[in-house]
Amino acid sequence: MASSFGETDQVLVEEKSSTRIFTLNRPKQLNAASFTMVSRLLELFLACEEDPSVKLIILKGKGRAFCAGGDVAAVVRDITQGHWKLGANFFRREFILNYVMATYSKPQVSILNGIVMGGGAGVSIHGRFRVATENSLFAMPETALGLFPDVGASYFLSRLPGFFGEYVGLAGARLDGAEMLACGLATHFVPSEKLSLLEDALCKADSSDPAVISATISEFSLVPNLKEKSACHWLNIINKCFSRRTIEEIILALEREAADKEDEWISSTIQSLKKASPTSLKISLRSIREGRLQGVGKCLVREYRMVCNVMQGETSKDFFEGCRAILVDKDKNPKWEPSKLEQVTEDMVDRYFSKINDEDWEDLNLPRRLNIPPHAIAKL
Repeated sequence: MASSFGETDQVLVEEKSSTRIFTLNRPKQLNAASFTMVSRLLELFLACEEDPSVKLIILKGKGRAFCAGGDVAAVVRDITQGHWKLGANFFRREFILNYVMATYSKPQVSILNGIVMGGGAGVSIHGRFRVATENSLFAMPETALGLFPDVGASYFLSRLPGFFGEYVGLAGARLDGAEMLACGLATHFVPSEKLSLLEDALCKADSSDPAVISATISEFSLVPNLKEKSACHWLNIINKCFSRRTIEEIILALEREAADKEDEWISSTIQSLKKASPTSLKISLRSIREGRLQGVGKCLVREYRMVCNVMQGETSKDFFEGCRAILVDKDKNPKWEPSKLEQVTEDMVDRYFSKINDEDWEDLNLPRRLNIPPHAIAKL
């Protein structure tokens, strides 16, 4: 499987009988997904789908992260140099990879032993099997960056229990492996010390039957206890507050709860929302709500429009300011514009969901998929 993209060592490939093991290999960058990495993964997944000798894909990360997200710093660098369409090319390829994974005809087992954020969720959560460990740390932190949960997150977040997805996506909540299993982001929990044994067992199983693969993973699995301060214990309050129609109403509902119960979880959630980009919060909430009623393909097409509008920066430049404050200068003090929720109008939100006004721009064209398995057909 030779690559035409160069730098193929960003994804390491092992062949073990009918299993292909792909390892994300940018450990110093916490395996942040670059254009090269995304291109290579897409190439490998498409090639393996055509290869009858391949029955199973295992995807994992080298070092202490699975994948800490897309390489947005590189995207911002391109945009500031006047090349926003290079960023559009990155997101187009990334979203196509997400769609291929969501509709993949062969089982994918993602080993989420470490940090899983943003784009890292995109290359794992859409797959059939997601194995969390005691080292897993999941988050969609985009609203703190002036972005929004993308990579098909409006599809998978909106399908978490109750309104837990709104909480995770808007507040940028961090979840451990036990919480990932409890809410359905992970399908299994395996202690990290057993991962090499699990890998060997999956290779020896020599099967593409999801029931066989699930049973094999289950041999090494356990159900961990949730921590005392886990957000999963607050599902009633999350549903009560995050089901509200607007961000303003969500924050007001949380503040009412805080007045009744002095609790660190409620106050930190309110603080997270108040520190995030007001524009990001509003477009993120609408995106997740629309995602509840859409298949994964429509979610990705809509999110591509949204991310292109974000990169153009005509309505708000919060994405660049967020990246400056969090990734470049690291002062963690972004100056959002507009700075208040009430200044973000419905008309401004609508613009993010509209086609780009550029004759060279076109909507995301997703590839036609054949032999989609029954579980993936339900996503469409």
